[in-house]
Amino acid sequence: MLREITAPALAAQLADPQAARPVLLDVREGWEYQLAHIDGSVHIPMNLIPIRMSELPDDAPIVAICHHGMRSAQVALFLLNAGFENVINLQGGIDAWSTQVDPAVARY
Repeated sequence: MLREITAPALAAQLADPQAARPVLLDVREGWEYQLAHIDGSVHIPMNLIPIRMSELPDDAPIVAICHHGMRSAQVALFLLNAGFENVINLQGGIDAWSTQVDPAVARY
């Protein structure tokens, strides 16, 4: 079953020095990432995940991010099926992050 996290909950986790720092995996296209992203995120476009997933740690939580949460949900399920155990989808994607957490992040 796919777990999800809201943008405000993720922001709270990132702001908590006691909380485990997840890998923020942005799976959008390069032009989308250039336009808007969460600082510190790792950019691996969705189509490259199968050949680059070895770059992801298997011992840290991973939060998958896209524009609205659909592509990242697909990537999260793919990673779970590939053996990653702690993968979470950002509900509403970068758009939710922009509207609910950081309005300085561009909307498109």
